[in-house]
Amino acid sequence: MKILISKFMHIGDVLLITPLLSNLKHYYPDASIDVALNEGTEEMLTLHPALNRLHIYRRSQIKKLPPLQRLKAELAYAQEIRKERYDLLINLTRGDRGLMIAAYSGAKEIVSFLSEKNPWLNRFVDKALTRLHHRHWVDINLDALRVLDREPLSKRVEIFWSESTDEKIDTLLKDHQLEEKKFIHFHPVSRWLFKCLADETAASLIDFCQNELSLPVVITAAPIKEERDKVQAILRHCQSTPIDLSGQLSLKETAALNKRSHAYIGVDTAIMHISAANDTPTLAFFGPSIPYAWGPWDNTMMHNGYRCYRGNQRMGKHQIIQKDWDCVPCDAKGCNNSGVSDCLIKLNQRKIQNEIYQFIQKIEL
Repeated sequence: MKILISKFMHIGDVLLITPLLSNLKHYYPDASIDVALNEGTEEMLTLHPALNRLHIYRRSQIKKLPPLQRLKAELAYAQEIRKERYDLLINLTRGDRGLMIAAYSGAKEIVSFLSEKNPWLNRFVDKALTRLHHRHWVDINLDALRVLDREPLSKRVEIFWSESTDEKIDTLLKDHQLEEKKFIHFHPVSRWLFKCLADETAASLIDFCQNELSLPVVITAAPIKEERDKVQAILRHCQSTPIDLSGQLSLKETAALNKRSHAYIGVDTAIMHISAANDTPTLAFFGPSIPYAWGPWDNTMMHNGYRCYRGNQRMGKHQIIQKDWDCVPCDAKGCNNSGVSDCLIKLNQRKIQNEIYQFIQKIEL
């Protein structure tokens, strides 16, 4: 049997399909399972024991092509999938690209979200997925299993890396005189800057961890100018001297570093989901995002622990800090789509420090 899962979304979205991968391999042990996904997200799945092959969609390259060449590239990608002659195709992307590829694939059975813009595509869907409200994306992805009359045996989110990655991080810790489980992994930046704290607030939290909690802070960020510039702006407000590794690590290396940390403190981003997948206690700052859909998932639990629509809450060892304003969460790109979220910018430093202190105390119990 040949199965294809398609998820043309961002890094964290792709990581959250790993429980489905593992469950499918359990129920179909002889199946060959492939995934179609955007370029730049593949590190979330490489080395996964249930995975056979990745079909990588070169989105950024294809978008830059002239119209005719772009059409040829799109068709070539769809043809790459069609020639595999899949028995089952599970499309977990809500946009129409995934469903159009599924329709063209010739797969014997298609499980997919239905199209809202092009209802004619829905005739190709054998079993429909529905995104119900007040549910986490781990559960939404696992609905593909349920419509196949299977129940998930585990909801563990997982990421895998090589022994050489471990060796590099071990050397890095030694070079910086860091002990495993005795430092904070601080990730203050998202590719979406409207998910970030005020620079002064982020700096105050770094100083609090280093000076008051006596825990060294290691900062990570993606190797792109906007994120590295944001980290430098934060560091200019710091009174202490954290270890700045921003832009120096791959996603796998960041995951290996996180696994060795005492806790993760940072914004709502893919690294937050990686931290939770590592079972590292995770404290995340949420602004426009919906907690019950995107909160850090606790691997020891089978039910979503985020019950409230907004505000501070926990799921197992993980915690969300969020304003309880009526406008939160708005799921928008900042207030009035300005790129700045007041619900994050106006978080009280002292209150956050108190939350961090209690969070760290609970880890040590």
